[in-house]
Amino acid sequence: MTLADPGDFPRAFSNAFSSRDLGAIAALFSKDADFLSLTGHWAEGAPAIEDVLAAELAGTLARARLVSGRTRLRAVAPGVAQIIQRFVLSGLSHPDGSDAGRVGVILSALLCEG
Repeated sequence: MTLADPGDFPRAFSNAFSSRDLGAIAALFSKDADFLSLTGHWAEGAPAIEDVLAAELAGTLARARLVSGRTRLRAVAPGVAQIIQRFVLSGLSHPDGSDAGRVGVILSALLCEG
């Protein structure tokens, strides 16, 4: 997936997460992307990212909601930008189904043209 503006990445991620659209989330990542999930799972590549998120959305993140906070976009080099997005994630659940509260999380991505 390509975005017209790197600043669109956090909103695209949040919208896909909110609608539980795993294909749309995976499409935001390159074939060789690395992803560290909230529960500590490491995924390499868009298909593995989709698999990790599918498992988490069926468990810990089943009732989770993202609320966007501050965003920071920095040009790193021509055609390369770093985006940092703060989210508050609520509706987390423990394996027994009890409420795990909410956490502040950071989405950090290096975005390249092409």
